[in-house]
Amino acid sequence: MIDGISTGFKREIAPHGEGMAVDKEVNHKDYVEVDLRVRYAETDQMGVAYYGSYVVWFEVGRSEYCRAKGFSYGELEGMGFRLVVVDLRCRYKGSVKYDELIVVRTHLKDLKTRMVTFGYRILRKDTQEVIVYGETRHLCLNKRGNPSSMPEKFLNRLKS
Repeated sequence: MIDGISTGFKREIAPHGEGMAVDKEVNHKDYVEVDLRVRYAETDQMGVAYYGSYVVWFEVGRSEYCRAKGFSYGELEGMGFRLVVVDLRCRYKGSVKYDELIVVRTHLKDLKTRMVTFGYRILRKDTQEVIVYGETRHLCLNKRGNPSSMPEKFLNRLKS
């Protein structure tokens, strides 16, 4: 692990909940982990992480996943493309509190020329207990706001 980021996993899809498949990790090398500490601003009055904070942590995981694959989202934007969220799913299995250490584990679930889906797990750092399963699906848009294929450079890096 370097700077709180590590990689490694293999996945099998296991049914879980209503219409959402949860990735069952086995032992491979295609996820990225980011360690975070729950900040006070991310909690409610009772010191429990606010439900919307998990979506922000998904974004942190997604950004670090892309960096680990050799590019930043800013590079994609610089070429006139945007990845807009068209679907977000979040399955809460527990909660975390202020100052707890968590791990955001991100992987690529599906990749098409215009669409990419990322999967997430948020775990307690100390016990590796899964707190949240989630996924986001993104559509690539060009600078005119029309659906477009992602540049080959980024597709190839995500596939690697």
